[in-house]
Parts: sequence; C-alpha cells; structure tokens
Amino acid sequence: MVLTQPSHDVVVIGAGVVGAACAYYAARAGLRVAVVDRGPVAGGTTGAGEGNLLVSDKEPGPELDLALLSTGLWRELAEELGPAVEYEPKGGLVVAAVPAGLDALRGFAARQRAVGVQAEEIPADELPALEPHLAPGLAGGVHYPQDAQVQPALAAAHLLRASGADRHLGETVRALRTTATGAVCGVVTDRRELAAAAVVNAAGTWGGEVAALAGVDLPVMPRRGFVLVTEPLPRIVRHKVYAADYVADVASGSAALQTSAVVEGTPAGPVLIGASRERVGFDRTLSVEVLQRLAAQAAALFPVLRGVAVQRAYRGFRPYLPDHLPAVGADPRVPGLYHACGHEGAGIGLAPATGLMIAQQLTGQPTALDPAPFRADRFPAPAPAGTGAEQAATGPSVTGPSVTDRGEA
Repeated sequence: MVLTQPSHDVVVIGAGVVGAACAYYAARAGLRVAVVDRGPVAGGTTGAGEGNLLVSDKEPGPELDLALLSTGLWRELAEELGPAVEYEPKGGLVVAAVPAGLDALRGFAARQRAVGVQAEEIPADELPALEPHLAPGLAGGVHYPQDAQVQPALAAAHLLRASGADRHLGETVRALRTTATGAVCGVVTDRRELAAAAVVNAAGTWGGEVAALAGVDLPVMPRRGFVLVTEPLPRIVRHKVYAADYVADVASGSAALQTSAVVEGTPAGPVLIGASRERVGFDRTLSVEVLQRLAAQAAALFPVLRGVAVQRAYRGFRPYLPDHLPAVGADPRVPGLYHACGHEGAGIGLAPATGLMIAQQLTGQPTALDPAPFRADRFPAPAPAGTGAEQAATGPSVTGPSVTDRGEA
C-alpha cells in the first residue's frame, strides 16, 4: 500500500453523478477535493440511468423542492459544460388512458402548480400536436415543460473534470480514518490513505456499506430496474412520455415487480424504454418477463414501435431508502461524515442541488433548502438493551462545525 497524506479539505466516495456534483460545488466553494471510487466514473447506478431530470413525477414536499432547485442548476451547468452532456430541455408528457386517470393527473398537477411546477393540461384532441405517434383514444395528459434530460455518464465525467478534483479510480475504500474523539478525518483505500477534514458518502446503492464503516446505520437498499434501447430512429418521440401509473410506481415501497411505460428519444436516435422496479438484492439476472412487459407497454403507448428492433437492454440498481428521500448532509452521529446518497431513480436530476447543499454545509454556509428532511439519522434503529429507542429520531442538530471551522485533522 502506498501511504500518502495529501492536503484535502474533503474526500468524496463515489464518482457517479451525485459524487461528481458534490466535488464540483465543493471545489467551486474553494475546497480542495479528492474523489475515490472502486470503479470508473459513472460505473454504478449513473451509468445505468436514462438521464432524467424530472419534476413531473414528484409530490409537493422535500424531494420536489430539491428537484426544482436542481432544475435551475442544471440549466446553469448545461451552459458551462456545453453540448457534450447532451442536455435537452424537451419537457415531459404524462398521459392517462381513461377519464378517471386524467382526473387523478389533474389533481396531482394542481398540487404541483401550487409550489412552482409548470404543468399544463392537454386535452385528448391536442395530444397529437405534441406527440404525433401516440396511440389514439387516450383521455388526455399533462405537459411539464421543466422536465429535461442529460446523458448521465457524460454529465458525471464533465462535472468531475470541471471540479479539478484529484481522482483515485479503481480504488476501494476499506476504512475511514478517525481522530481520537471518533471524528472522520479521511479514508483508507487498498492503495493509499487520504487525510481530509470531511468525507462525503456518495456511494449510491452502496452508501449503507460506507456508513457502516463509520459505525452508523443507513438503510440503503438496491431496487433493480431495466431499460430497453431500440435501434437508431428518426425523432419519433419528442418528449419524455409516460403513463400516469408511473407516478404511483415511483412512490411505492413495494418489493414486488412493477412496470409502467416510460418512453423517450435521444439525440443519437435510439429510443429508451423503461421503467421497472423490484427489490431483488443485487441480482443481475436478465429478466425476460420484465423486458417483455416493458416492450408491450411501450408499444401500447406508441404503436409505431411495434416493428422496431431492440438492440440491447441494460440494468442497474437504484439506491432506495424506505421513505423515498435521499440522505443529504452532515451525519449528526459522526463528526466529519456527510451523506449524499439514497436518491433512488432521481439521483441524476437531484445531483446539483445535493452537491450545492453539501458544499454549503462543508463551508458553514446557510443551505438553499432545509436539511432536516434529509437527515441520515431519521430512520429508527434497533436500540441496545436498556436504552431509549427514540434517540435515533431525536439526535443533535445537523448544523455543526464546517470544514473551514475544523481545519484538517
């Protein structure tokens, strides 16, 4: 092992889009950053994502607040990073097959509009103007012009490059360095030690494993999903289009298989088809049943796809937390440890706001949003015999010493 002690303010564990955003905003705040990942850039969930930047699928609340903040930040990043990230502000279209479904969409959109989401109801006879190849007979839909898309692996790579962070790829974090008082002060990989005043856990689906290295519980679970990729086509799908039941699937905590049609075109030509969700651990088995269901649902929504060849399918694991909110910010149980994981299928869209809030906490600045809903200690944990079980839910404030206050350990 090569033992080195570079001068860093923060080490980010994870080179996916969330980790890259944390590195970018921390560096922009003047911090010296290193990023460590056991694989390549975007080698985990990011590389298996569709690149969705969505407000359309989120109920009013903390996650939607995070998404709305990220919407503006992604526009800024797209201007800075340039066309290489394939940012497309193409908007989303959610459609309902029957009047009852449209009524539910209408109520959902009204609640979203009350908190700043742009949502326009589209009558059935106006749907072809937005999507000429949609199936006939739909009851109507809602158009969300704030929805957008990026190419996720490219976005992560360019964010990381723009951060200027030192990168240590292909290195597994084996332990966290701690001070005599138990504060986290760096990482130990299988090649080196990195000293820093803070460590950010942006390990995605494996965020629970990193938290365990610090002796704390973070119940991140994998939720498997598949995506079909068609042959390159002319732009026959203009927006991100999905059926109304997708919203319910996103909000569901069911471990069972759920599929709902999500269809979108890409600048390169292939159409991406999702989305499925199931909790099967880290089982990477290719499920023919899932692929058939996704293809059938997409063809029902866009009949023109029935004769189109599927070139490949890929799968990934969404980092799922039980209440569907990510863990973002300082862990009040362990000084020096910060979390930026558990975003489930929304990590690409929520990455900029997550990175910004992490950087703000690292530098002792007020955060753009209230960090309380994203606390890592909000989940009940088994209490040792003879202790109060409520401690995990009522721990100290997440507001603590910043990186600039503590200095390097």
